Amino acid sequence: MAKVYFYYAAMNAGKSTVLLQSSYNYRERGMRTLLFAPLIDTRYGAARIESRIGLRSSAISFGPSDNLLNRVRTEHESNALACVLVDEAQFLAGEQVWQLTDVADQLNIPVLCYGLRTDFQGKLFPGSGALLALADEIVELKAICHCGRKATMNLRLDADGRAAREGAQVEIGGNDRYVAMCRRHFKEAIAATGSSPTHSPFPRTKPS
Repeated sequence: MAKVYFYYAAMNAGKSTVLLQSSYNYRERGMRTLLFAPLIDTRYGAARIESRIGLRSSAISFGPSDNLLNRVRTEHESNALACVLVDEAQFLAGEQVWQLTDVADQLNIPVLCYGLRTDFQGKLFPGSGALLALADEIVELKAICHCGRKATMNLRLDADGRAAREGAQVEIGGNDRYVAMCRRHFKEAIAATGSSPTHSPFPRTKPS
């Protein structure tokens, strides 16, 4: 029986690289894959997936109202699919995650989703939250903080290169806007900008 997989990590862990390598492995064996990328992310052009090390591929763009099950079913009936892969899966709507579970359960096609777990305030993205709840297999890919520890947080930088404490949850950017950090250094970077943001992802403790 096919499964839904969620591969998550902080920024710059090589998620897109792993996705493209997985797709290549299928295609090298003569099996067809279908790649999805969010419509909102146009850093490399529309309907494109590109990794920092130069791997790239065309993809199908999806918006929050698109029915991914119907699109996969149509493609599968035209030419059999061996695997469906989703880049930047944190931008999936919750309903779309359910649709992807139907791809696995009804069409018997494995679904590999790659994305961030949390935003720049340490809060779950809706798509990531749904995947953590519904995926059959959850795998963490490792990113490294500047101190050498595992990076689990995504620090957003403002125009002055300082830690951003507030803002919209979705703001597309690369290394110029985001830095992967361990939780300790994420907290220190936020504290260096002043008081913690409203609805802080971590409590302010009083000295004992």
